[in-house]
Amino acid sequence: ALTRQKKEEIVALIKDKLSSQKSSVFVNFSGITVEEIRSLKKELKEIGADYKVVKKNLFLKALEELGENAPKIERSWLEGSLAVAFAFDDEIAPAKILYKFAKQNKGKLSILGGILNNQAITKEEVIALAQLPTREQLLAQLLAQINAPASGFVNVLAGNIRKLVYALNAIKESKA
Repeated sequence: ALTRQKKEEIVALIKDKLSSQKSSVFVNFSGITVEEIRSLKKELKEIGADYKVVKKNLFLKALEELGENAPKIERSWLEGSLAVAFAFDDEIAPAKILYKFAKQNKGKLSILGGILNNQAITKEEVIALAQLPTREQLLAQLLAQINAPASGFVNVLAGNIRKLVYALNAIKESKA
């Protein structure tokens, strides 16, 4: 059993993470092996996220102590064996990793909900975030859209020059 002091330390740690996170994803991890958790934690750590197994009552206590600054989490989201992935750099990357893991390991991990911009989001919203293209993909698409008119204009100009070359070549061949 945890001592009162240890519980208070855990609540303080959770409060600190909730205060400094950009987003969080709550998962139920029933049936997952230690090796799978280790692998998942490593993958999340590489993107600047932190994966913590938490006791529901301590998590709720931390939310309570945050007061009005706390997002309004539904208790139904905190079912089963609870773990929270806190994102400190990229808001969407942990959702992507956990969603991919849940799809690959059916029944071992399920997304329960999350927090984004200090607002509670549902399981469906977390999954929708996970399915968004990455930041790099979005930037590439934006660049392609910005570049499209310029490349079209170059092709139009090149077409006129090409036609001129064909006409001059036809004149040359007719005189020969």
